[in-house]
Amino acid sequence: MRVLVDGVDMAGKTTLVEALVAELEGRGRPAVRHRGMLCPHHPLAWALRGLSQARQPDSWWTTTAYVFGGFLLDSLLVRVDPPRPRNKVIVQDAYGDRMVAFGMAGGPYLAAALILRWPRLLAPFDLAVYLHASPEARARRLLQGRGHIDVRDERTVKDTKFTERFHAFHVHGVGRRHRRLLVLDSSKRAPDDMAREIADLLLNGPRQQGPERQSTLRGQS
Repeated sequence: MRVLVDGVDMAGKTTLVEALVAELEGRGRPAVRHRGMLCPHHPLAWALRGLSQARQPDSWWTTTAYVFGGFLLDSLLVRVDPPRPRNKVIVQDAYGDRMVAFGMAGGPYLAAALILRWPRLLAPFDLAVYLHASPEARARRLLQGRGHIDVRDERTVKDTKFTERFHAFHVHGVGRRHRRLLVLDSSKRAPDDMAREIADLLLNGPRQQGPERQSTLRGQS
């Protein structure tokens, strides 16, 4: 089972991932935080680490490399080489969804636009959680600091139009690929509270099938 936690910078993704892993573990479901490519033996992962994710919205080349050489290839490889360990819930801390949204907000770049046209080319998740937060909340988090603050962190806080474009392409664009999508405002909810809601949905959520499933589970708090 794979869960994606994604969103704009300073929205609290890593904090929620850690809270969700703890919540699932507390309910007897072994879980682990995961970052990067899903395929554990992705042949280009080492090369992509040399490209700046912070500069990705301003670079068509970096966007193309990450989208095509990274996440599109990952969606093919993970079918035969799934993430490990296999007996735990994989809680993914960000994925190609945000790369596509940043590529559209900063570009738009052709690679991002093509994936936006066919978003289901990216690897699927059993549940996707998109986080957002008010500009004021993210500005406070920026001032409080963390291990590393880069130019993209600052831009998403200070450039509201850029962030609005990111959200639009994220939720209403690439987010269409998910059959189960939950959109949460981390400036109004505590991480533990959101983690409980996500765990409830993941472990006890509705099982109905059909295209209405996505709109039923998408919501903002």
